[in-house]
Amino acid sequence: MIASSAAFATSGPVAKALLATGWTPTTLVTARVGIAGLVLLGPAIMASRGRWGVVRAEWWLIVGVALTGVAGCQIAYFNAVTHLQVSIALLIEYLGIVLVVLWLWLRTGRAPHRATVGGVVLAVLGLVLVLDVSGASSPDLVGVLWASSSAIGLAAYFVIIARAHADLPSVTLAALGMLLGAALMGALGLAGLLPWGSAGEPIVLAGRQVPWWWGVLSLSLIAAAFAYLLGAIGARRLGSTVASVVGLTEVLFAVFLAWALLDELPGTAQLVGGALVVAGVAAVRWGERADVGPVGDFPAPGGLA
Repeated sequence: MIASSAAFATSGPVAKALLATGWTPTTLVTARVGIAGLVLLGPAIMASRGRWGVVRAEWWLIVGVALTGVAGCQIAYFNAVTHLQVSIALLIEYLGIVLVVLWLWLRTGRAPHRATVGGVVLAVLGLVLVLDVSGASSPDLVGVLWASSSAIGLAAYFVIIARAHADLPSVTLAALGMLLGAALMGALGLAGLLPWGSAGEPIVLAGRQVPWWWGVLSLSLIAAAFAYLLGAIGARRLGSTVASVVGLTEVLFAVFLAWALLDELPGTAQLVGGALVVAGVAAVRWGERADVGPVGDFPAPGGLA
C-alpha cells in the first residue's frame, strides 16, 4: 500500500514538468488515462468473467467515474499544479473527503462520528495554515480555485462509487472509466472545445533532462496502472479502513518528490498545516468507517491525479 502511495505521488511532479514544456492538462490527462486504461483492460476482463451482467447494469456508474474522477478531477488538479506547489494542490484536493462528510451530513441530517467531526476541524485549521491567508506567501488564487475544483470532483467521485454494486470489480470500473474518460476528452479536445496541445521537448526533473515520452509513460504506467493495482492488492490485504489511512502517505511522498524533483518545498507553517490536513482527513476516514463507511474502497483520483 505504501508503494502504491509513492507511485501515485509521482504524478504531480512529472505532470508539472510536462505542462511547463507546453502540454495542456487535457492532452496530458487523455494520454495518461488512455494508456493506463489499456494496460488495466486485461486484468479488468479477467476480473469480470461471469459478471458482465453487473457491468452492463452499472454503465451509469462507469460514466460517472469517467466524468468526475477521470476527467474533471484530474484536469482540475493538473491545472492547479501549474499555479501551485504540487503538495499544496494535492492537500486541497484531498479535502474532497471532508466535503463528502459534509454532504452526507446535510443530506441525511445524521450527525457524523466524533472522530469525523474532529477530523474536519483539524483539516480546516490545517488548510488555513497551508493557504497562509495572512502571510506574504499566499498561494495563487487561480491555483486554489482549480485545486478546490479538483476537491469537488473527488467528492463527487466518492459519492458515485459508494453506490457501486458489490460484485462490480474495482479494476473493471477503473479501466472502463479511464478509457471512456480518455475517449471523451480526446473528442472534445480534437473538436476544439477543450485546450489541446503537446510538446516534444525534454522535461527537467531533479536538474536533469529526460525525454518527454518517459514522462508520459511514467504518468500512465507508474502513477496510474501500477499504482492502482498495488493499491487494490494492499486494500484487500489490509482492509479498507487501514488501507485508506495508509493511502494518505501519498501526500507525504508528494512533498518529498516535489522537493527532490522540482526543488519545491512549502514553508514551515504550510508543512505544519499539511500535517494537520493529513491527520484530519485520516480521522475523517476512520470515523466514517466506524460509522457507515461512505467513502468507498477505491483509490482517490488524486492518486489517479
